[in-house]
Amino acid sequence: MTADRMAKEAAPQAKRNTADAEQLYRDLKFIRRVEETIAVIYPSDKIKSPVHLSIGQESIAVGICSALRPDDIVAGTYRGHALFLAKGGDLNAMMAELYGKTTGCSGGKGGSMHLVGFDQGILGTSAIVGSTIPIAVGYAMALKREGKGRVVTVFMGDGATEEGVFYESVNFAALHKLPIVFVCENNGYAIYTALNKRWSSSTICDRVKGFGVPVQRFETGDVFEIRDALHSHLNGIRQDNAGPLFFECLTYRWLEHVGPHEDYNLGHRSRDEAKFWLENDQVALTGAMIDPARRAIIDEEIETRIARAVEFAETSPLPTDGELYANVFAP
Repeated sequence: MTADRMAKEAAPQAKRNTADAEQLYRDLKFIRRVEETIAVIYPSDKIKSPVHLSIGQESIAVGICSALRPDDIVAGTYRGHALFLAKGGDLNAMMAELYGKTTGCSGGKGGSMHLVGFDQGILGTSAIVGSTIPIAVGYAMALKREGKGRVVTVFMGDGATEEGVFYESVNFAALHKLPIVFVCENNGYAIYTALNKRWSSSTICDRVKGFGVPVQRFETGDVFEIRDALHSHLNGIRQDNAGPLFFECLTYRWLEHVGPHEDYNLGHRSRDEAKFWLENDQVALTGAMIDPARRAIIDEEIETRIARAVEFAETSPLPTDGELYANVFAP
């Protein structure tokens, strides 16, 4: 029996009760509305850094993070808003960071692509493709030595699996049985180049199997399926020295690679291929499981929270000139 088949059979039946759906919907809708708000603000030039929006991809971060413990660690990519918020990152600090304000999570120096939240177990995101993968592996080795059952999850795009450091990291993690979950958010494009123009085989899982790492592929972005599959593996990773795990989660970004607009006019992809993902939007599907009156209350709470974060960012101070010299040299 193959490793990915074993993983599928081990996963419990996805729970789809109303209580479950409400929490997942709250997280999904919160992230969606935060990013839609960023898309509206961005053309005004109040946001001082490029933004890579996760609209359409939210279910991966929410599914994974809802299975993790608060003291587990995550690391991500420059398309990291969803991960930051799903792991409990401070929205005020994130929004202020986008504005380049001193109250931002990186002091206004990092912008959208460099989000960090150590108090919430967010190791950080990075603009350099694949760069957080070996860092996360090193952190996983530290957690294994710590012996408290904590796990690292590192997110990457499909393009990052083409970096040499990805294979070195997977091999090292497998060799040392490290408590790490590699999550590939496979939206089918490395910037504007489709996966089928870069690889003869479209299944990234096949490349990882050779390292002896259990793999599982998710083809619809189902937030329940992703969450429950990770749940089924975590005890083994925490307690039984089961080693690393690789999830390939197919998904689709609704907007352009970087920025707030659509990009179908550029000719590298068509609206037809987006149809499946629009029809299977996890925000809408989980929302439909909730009583409309209750959903309206949740939506209103989300809007209030976002409005307060925007106000916080706009009224926060810009860094002073002295910040140019802070954190340049080690003390």
